[in-house]
Amino acid sequence: MSNEIVFFDLETNVPKKPGQKFWVLEFGAIVVCPRKLVELESYCTLIRPGDLSAVGVNPARCHGISRGTVLKAPGFEEVADKIFKILNGRIWAGHNIRRFDCVRIREAFKEIGRPAPEPVALIDSLPVLSERFGRRAGDMKMASLANYFGLGEQKHRSLDDVRMNLEVLKHCATVLFLESALPGVLEDQWQKHISPSITTRSRSNLMAFSDVAQMKQYGNSYNRKHKVAIVGSLIHFEIL
Repeated sequence: MSNEIVFFDLETNVPKKPGQKFWVLEFGAIVVCPRKLVELESYCTLIRPGDLSAVGVNPARCHGISRGTVLKAPGFEEVADKIFKILNGRIWAGHNIRRFDCVRIREAFKEIGRPAPEPVALIDSLPVLSERFGRRAGDMKMASLANYFGLGEQKHRSLDDVRMNLEVLKHCATVLFLESALPGVLEDQWQKHISPSITTRSRSNLMAFSDVAQMKQYGNSYNRKHKVAIVGSLIHFEIL
């Protein structure tokens, strides 16, 4: 088991027709030491989809990827070895990866007839921050969190978004640390302005039953229970 955390992000096309599939257009990842958040290695590659018509001539998003961007990029099969090596056997982390990026990775490897990489655990910063940080940043999407902290515009490019994810986590951890130091003073300030209809998940129920069921798709790792917590400026991971 590796204690290294790999933060990763995928860029894909946006299906516009019934039955149209997702194609991975870019993969970006940064491997970090969990104790110091020191970057150990990084990797990013554009990927040419099997169906170029699924990618618009113009980018679907500002700063996004167009058909011309991926025209001469390698196909997924050409970069699969590197993607497998950087992901397999590590702790996976990212924003909304459980529902989107992890699914797309499995689909892409299945498409080329190869076993997908497996994580030893998952840290999805979307539910973690929604529970720990509350909904003070609105819908808690990466763009909303970046705007909340004044980190600039989300680029919708894999490596840029991974680095933004790390910066958001550091900012959230700092705020939570300061609030924990003065729980009766700082913590209450934002809660006064939160709508009563917005609720956060119990800390004891951070990984829901449905999430555990999803982890079964990753093979041997489902035999472990995982708990993720942000403590101060560290991402703390425990195997129970």
